[in-house]
Formats: sequence, C-alpha cells, structure tokens
Amino acid sequence: MKQKKLIGLRNLLLGSAAVIACGLMAASDANATNGYFSHGYSIKNKALAGAGVALPLDSLASSMNPAGITEVGTRVDLGISLFSPSRGYDVKGNPTNPADVPGCDPMTGAGCPFGLKKGNEDSDSKYFVIPSFGYNYMINDNSAVGIAVFGNGGMNTDYDTNTFNVNPMLPNYKNKPTGVDLMQLFIAPTYAYKFAGKHSFGITPIIAVQFFEAQGVQVFGEAGFSDDPNNISDNGHDSSFGYGARIGYLGQLTDKFSIGLSYQSEINMDEFDDYAGLFAEQGDFDIPQNFTVGFAFKPIPSVRFAFDWQRIYYSDIDSIANPMMNGSGTALNGPLGSNNGAGFGWDDMDVFKFGLEWERSAQWTYRFGYSFSDDQPIPDKEVMFNILAPGVIEKHATFGFTRTFANNNELDFAFMYAFNNDVEGPNPLDPAQKIKLEMNQWEVSLGYSWVF
Repeated sequence: MKQKKLIGLRNLLLGSAAVIACGLMAASDANATNGYFSHGYSIKNKALAGAGVALPLDSLASSMNPAGITEVGTRVDLGISLFSPSRGYDVKGNPTNPADVPGCDPMTGAGCPFGLKKGNEDSDSKYFVIPSFGYNYMINDNSAVGIAVFGNGGMNTDYDTNTFNVNPMLPNYKNKPTGVDLMQLFIAPTYAYKFAGKHSFGITPIIAVQFFEAQGVQVFGEAGFSDDPNNISDNGHDSSFGYGARIGYLGQLTDKFSIGLSYQSEINMDEFDDYAGLFAEQGDFDIPQNFTVGFAFKPIPSVRFAFDWQRIYYSDIDSIANPMMNGSGTALNGPLGSNNGAGFGWDDMDVFKFGLEWERSAQWTYRFGYSFSDDQPIPDKEVMFNILAPGVIEKHATFGFTRTFANNNELDFAFMYAFNNDVEGPNPLDPAQKIKLEMNQWEVSLGYSWVF
C-alpha cells in the first residue's frame, strides 16, 4: 500500500510538471460562447453542451464542480479543440457630415458625431487551437486530489479596416487593423472528500493568467474620450495575474439521481497597465463570479440525463458592465479608463444546458447536448463598443462519443455548433446609423485518457 502511494505521488508530480508545459500552450486565443465563458471544458462535457455539474466524467470535472473528482478515479486526460468563430458587423446608414453639426471641430473631433464607415466587415482570424489537461489521483476510496489546466472563453476580433476612425483630420485615420485579443488560462488544483459514501465536497484554488491586446482604437484617445490616451491602443500584449476559488457539492442521493452545486468567486486580476486608458478603473479586467446548479438522472443503467443552470455575473465587473453612454444618452458614461469609464454594457447571463449520455456497449458511449441562454449579454443600445467583442451567441448543439479500449484507456470526440445570432441597435455617437453584430461558431475536439 505504501509503495502504491509513493507511485501515486510520483505520478502526481510528473502530472504537475506536464501541467506547466500544457499551461504555456493553453493561453491561446480565446473564444466567445456564453458571453466569454466556454460552453464546456473537458471533451466529454463539451459533447453534453457543457452539462455535468452533477455528472463528473473525467479529471476536468473540477472545472465545473470540484466535488466531482471523488467519482472519476485515477486518470490523466488530454484534449485539444479546433475552434472556429465567424463574427462581424454591419453598419447601416452613412455617417453624419461633421459640417452639418453646429459646434463640431473637425480638427480634433470635439463636438462632432462619431460615425462609422457604412458596410459589412468580417473578422479575419478564423481558427484557434485550445488545449486542456487534467490529472486526478484517488488518495483512498473517499478522497482525491487533482489538477486541471484549461482556457476560459474570451474575446478576439481582427478586422482588416480602420473601423472607428473615419475622420481624415485625426492622426491615425489610416491605421488598421482594428480588434482585440484576450487570452485566459486557469490552473486549478483541487481537493475533494466524500462523506457517508454519498456526499462529496471539493475546493479548487484558482490561479488565473490573462493576456490582452487592442488595436485600432486610439481614435477614442485622440477625440478626448480617455483619461489616459497613451495607454489605450496598439501597445502589444499586456499580462495580468489573479486568484480566486471554486467550491462544490455532489450528492449521490439515490442510485439513479444526483445533484450538484458549484460556485466560483470573482477572480481579482492585476490591472492591464498598458491599457489603463481603455478599461474602467485604470485597466482593471476581473473575471466574474458564477454559480451552477444541476442534476443527473439514470433511468436505466445505459442512459444518463444531465441538466445544468449556470448564472454568470458580468454586471459585477465595471470594465465589462459599465454602459458606453450615460443615462441621458448624451455623453460617455465616463472617460475610458476612469473609475466610471465607459465599458461594454454587458448584462448578467443565465445558461441552461441539457445532455444525454448513452452507453451503447462496453466500447462505445454516445453523447448529445443542447444549451441556450435566456438572452445573450449585449443590449441593443451597446452594439458600438461591442464591435470589438460581439459575444452574441445564445444556442449550442453538440454531439460526441467515447471509444473505450481493452486497457480502459479512452478516445473522446466532440463537435459543437453555435447557431447564428445577431443584435442590432443604434450608433450612440451618430444616431443616423444602425449597427448589427453577428456571430456563429463551430468546434471539433479530440481527447485521450489514461485510466489507472
């Protein structure tokens, strides 16, 4: 027994070393699905549309519910996803002529309408590779430790045009491209313990790393819309570090029914100093708290249903939630970068996830999933700034399978399609125009698991 524990400790250390290597890769260009949270993290749960707070399937269970790692055994899970978002915007109506606006100074843009070039633009970047890693070790029948590395969603746009500056009198009239690039990485060590053979509790300290770059938005500084115009755009990638935690409960109430509860705290991040003139509170970009409640039901031994309800509190993060305009709609909510600085105006988001798992045989297990939100987080009056982050997806459909081999190792596959959705609203700085944001996505994922 002691020898087995030493071997397990050695494996844990080797797994932790692999985490560091994987982590360097996992901070890849991020995707925007449920706002900027991913629809799922492990390959198996991706195939269930992200459902699984009460249905742990592998060592990345801690990404949803830390308590779940008591149920998955000792194992290593590796995954890689090819993610392809199609996103763009369409500006309807010609920009207002500054000469027609009394008090407009075309040399500085002061008092002028902020119109955009009429027409449709699509983001150039189409494909992103997103790896994941998990290691779980059963200390005994009732307790487990593990570590997982994964990317959250995020924002990425890359328009080959000078989206915001249509005033030839301003210095950066010809600068392009326009867009943002947010990359997020989570390292999540976990401990969980099971009481009375039915009730598991787990805790996951979270280490988070972010990288961010903005291009083509310097016109907001030149037009006097920022507290720090030198730190608003085209400063390369800046990094940010932070800490938080997730706690969870898993109850195996009967042989057929289980419930899961999970809560992630707000993750307080360092400021993006190089973009202190863009994000509210001098470059602050924290990660919002969220919770998930769900159940799993097994009517017959070969079939399991899962349902999750997730709520994401985007409204707690000023840089994400602050509206672009003040209540009267006549001026910015506050200068970019200030404590009340204009933001993306996102609302809180509720996501409902349904999954079905069918174990057709000892070798083949099939999964199906569907998720939807009550409403994507971008109000129609906030479309202008969200050209940079058009996270308007509301519905996902998924499919996947697992092939189990004679040695119990597993090959996983998942496919996701996020249905096209759009939001249209006025340009708040030029009422003669309307802006429509649009997005659809697909993702293909492969994973391999070593089960000990």
